[in-house]
Amino acid sequence: MMMPKRVKFRKQQRGRMKGKAVRGSSIAFGEFGLKATEPAWITARQIEASRVAMTRFLKRGGKVWIRIFPDKPVTEKPAETRMGKGKGTPEYWVAVVKPGRMLFEIAGVEKDVAQQAMRLAAHKLPIRTKFVSASDFAH
Repeated sequence: MMMPKRVKFRKQQRGRMKGKAVRGSSIAFGEFGLKATEPAWITARQIEASRVAMTRFLKRGGKVWIRIFPDKPVTEKPAETRMGKGKGTPEYWVAVVKPGRMLFEIAGVEKDVAQQAMRLAAHKLPIRTKFVSASDFAH
């Protein structure tokens, strides 16, 4: 599962997910991409499940890029713990995703194969997504 090797601070505040993605909103590596259309925290497990679903469907064909990385720690307090006594311990890692962010990219396969692979990946994610191709971005 993806997580940072080391971080400057162990715990982080939640923050806000307002606005659209400014960076990482166009296809940079592959021919086809999966774009987020709503904001969310996507966990490392969800990213991994999507990656596995995609690569299994592609059967060692094509190349997959993961354009998001879970670098935000999410803390949880143990069950049945009274309030107070400080912030909980980091339990898992999430990637903060804003609308317009490119999540995955694929190259080296036909459009219909890429579309089906992305569809399988999208089912593992907690947000609505959109399939896009590099020709949509060519001016």
